[in-house]
Parts: sequence; C-alpha cells; structure tokens
Amino acid sequence: MDELATEAGITVRTLRFYRERGLIPPPRREGRIAWYDDRHLARLRTIAGLLERGHTLNGIADLSTAFESGRDVSEVLGLGLPTEEEPVRLTPQELADHFAGQATPENLMAAMDLGYLATDGEDIVHISRRLLDVSAALVKEGVPLAAVLEAGRRVRSHADALAALFTDVLRAHADEKDAERLRPLAKSVVDAELSLALDRRLREARREGDGTA
Repeated sequence: MDELATEAGITVRTLRFYRERGLIPPPRREGRIAWYDDRHLARLRTIAGLLERGHTLNGIADLSTAFESGRDVSEVLGLGLPTEEEPVRLTPQELADHFAGQATPENLMAAMDLGYLATDGEDIVHISRRLLDVSAALVKEGVPLAAVLEAGRRVRSHADALAALFTDVLRAHADEKDAERLRPLAKSVVDAELSLALDRRLREARREGDGTA
C-alpha cells in the first residue's frame, strides 16, 4: 500500500479512503500480504485526472460503477465482421474532455446500452471515431449529450430498417462478394435521400417560422 500510494502521489490515508469508498478494486491477497498492481495505479491516476476536471468523488464512484457494469469490448467488437468504422480507445479523462461536464453515469450507461462504448480494462473504447467526433461537435454547439444519444437511439431503428432493405436487394441480385462491393452505392442512396429529406424539413421549418404557407 505504501508503494502504491507513493507511485500515485497520494497519502496512504487517501488510498485507504478510496478503498473504503470502493473507488479502487481490492488487492490480491497472499496470506497477510496485499498485492497491488498496475491496474490499481491506473485507477488512481484516473481518479486524479477526473478530480482535476471537476468531478466529485461521488460522481467518480458512480462513473466507476457504470464502467464496471458496461459490456466488455470483445462483446461489441469481437464479431470478426468487416466494418468501415474506426474504433477509438480513450481514457476516462479523455472521454470527459470530449463531453465537458456531460459524461455523467446516466449518459455513459445510455451510450453503453446503444453499444457506442465498451470497456477494456481501465480504458474505454468508442466503436466509431465518426460518431464520437460528431457527438462531441453537437455537444460543443449546445446540444445536450442526452439529446444526442436519444437521437442516436431513434436513428438506430431506422438505420437497421434501411440496412435490412438494401441487404435484401443486394442479396437478391448479387452474390456475397458483389454485395460487399456494392455496399458504398447503397450508402450513397441513403445519404442522398437523407440530404433531400433535410432540405424539405428545413424548408418547412423556415416557412413555419416566417408564417408563410
């Protein structure tokens, strides 16, 4: 315990307090000897980083619970299927920096439920750099993260329906190899239709704002 406290730059008293609060996992015991390892040191550095970012110890405890109850990265990314999305590995501090003040346990659990986030030891993995960057940009523009996640949940059902439609079309008229090759064309159709739909919706919103028919 003395060695761990020294490595983490805290007092043994603080370390005991963190243990009592359940902020770090218990040590491995051999008889009367308690052994701590790099996992404990990483957790202490995470706590220090989150405290520097304004999180309270109660909030950090809730975040730890959310991380520990989340799905393992192998459950989310271990299917072995090809994907165009690039996963991103983050520390809890880096995730908090992306969503300043909004990386709450509730939002984390919602993101894990959607499969956006998974855990890998002390790290967090986001399944898509594009989704991470877009979500962070929306939050920076003033859209609450909870609203972004709820929109993602609603989009998911529509996206699944579109994927099923195009998968059926491609499988009916192309073999498996060609279906994968034609995938970008299906995405282009969806992208164009979404762009046109946004044009229509924004036009209607402008008319309503102007009071015109």
